[in-house]
Amino acid sequence: MKKIFYIAQREFLSTVATRGFMIGVFFPPVIIGVLIVLMPRLMNEKAPRIEGEVAILDLTGEVLEGFTNYVAPEAEARRRADLPKKQLEQVPDALRPLAEAKMNEEATRKALEMAMGEVPRLTVTPLLAGADIEREKDPLKIGKADEGGRRLAVAVVHSDAVLRAEGKERFGTWDLFVRTKLDDRIADEIVDGLRESVIAARVRKAGLDRATITALTEVPRRTSTTVTTEGETKTNEIFNVILPVSFMALLLMSVLISGQSLMTTTIEEKSSRVVEVLLSAISPMELMAGKVFGQMAAGLVILVIYSSLGVATLVSFALLGVLDWTLLVYLFLFFIVSFFLVASIMAAIGSAVNELREAQSFLTPVMMLLMVPYFLWLPISRNPNSMLAVVLSFLPPINSFAMLLRITSTSPPPAWQVILSLLVGAVAAIGALWAAGKIFRIGLLMYGKPPNFATLIRWIRMA
Repeated sequence: MKKIFYIAQREFLSTVATRGFMIGVFFPPVIIGVLIVLMPRLMNEKAPRIEGEVAILDLTGEVLEGFTNYVAPEAEARRRADLPKKQLEQVPDALRPLAEAKMNEEATRKALEMAMGEVPRLTVTPLLAGADIEREKDPLKIGKADEGGRRLAVAVVHSDAVLRAEGKERFGTWDLFVRTKLDDRIADEIVDGLRESVIAARVRKAGLDRATITALTEVPRRTSTTVTTEGETKTNEIFNVILPVSFMALLLMSVLISGQSLMTTTIEEKSSRVVEVLLSAISPMELMAGKVFGQMAAGLVILVIYSSLGVATLVSFALLGVLDWTLLVYLFLFFIVSFFLVASIMAAIGSAVNELREAQSFLTPVMMLLMVPYFLWLPISRNPNSMLAVVLSFLPPINSFAMLLRITSTSPPPAWQVILSLLVGAVAAIGALWAAGKIFRIGLLMYGKPPNFATLIRWIRMA
């Protein structure tokens, strides 16, 4: 046991104390935090000032005036002033105080102003009913834009856009032609102006009041209430979506980083013949056990660091109350199970090959299999009791990841399924450790051409 402990300690320190581990684990959250703080201050790219003409052929005679008023600079300025308020209405209640504080920051306001640029100066030019549209579109073409002055777009409102044609159930619409590389914000504003003007004209022609219709069709956004045995809390839809993938990604990241480190160190020790010196003092099984436990400790460091960052984030957003602390216990248990399973595979691959390049043929199918829950996280978390989710919950080596997605979903599985998934994972891990031990014992001292899967199976049988 003492030899296993020494090997584990050496493996842990040789992994955690490296610059690569420090940079890979500690720098990403630091960099993300710095970018969040500095990004508004670094956004110095000012949108270009846009001036130009929009030609409109209004065959209804009812849209031109409304469109002209909509694209007027003062109207656009009012809409921009109301934009932060409308955006805040879409933010969940739990995050609204933080969003309001962020919106009130001077740096944020300046960044938004720079991103939107100056209010565009659009001139609306009406076209006569008999105008030649092809000729009016000519200034929009490449090479003729300068000849046509500052024309940005040509709009043609159909004659039945306001009043339906006889025998038709649907209204007409409009055609819009724009110049090359027109700023998408200007194109969107023209489209919004046409849409708003056409709707206003339809309402006016129908003898209705727009304010009354808006009041009848708009319903204030309300947050649902989640009822639990501990009481009632406000439902956080964003949290319900992010939580499953966050837990699964945290488990996958900690397992894969530590597992791949185990494979890499094994290959390095084998290729440098250091393993021959180690095997003169300890048995292959003791060496593998020490390396597995050492890398498991390194994986736990990653798990604890990022779990703590997640909890700290919830505290800063005042969302700590929505987290069920038993989920962290399940995260730890499933980490132990999944790590032993993945580490066994990585140890077997590392001992069987001589170079990292040779390991790719074995590692690729393993990685593709482990990434299946990541690609299916949305259907699993949205429908955690489906046949697909249930089957994946008991299918090693991905059962831990799939079950964790189900546990963190809005409809967690029964307790017996969680326990059964842990037992299935534990049995699979024991079997993988047994098979990896046999491959490890033979592969460490084998050099030359790397084995194939059939050879690995033969090693398991003969060892």
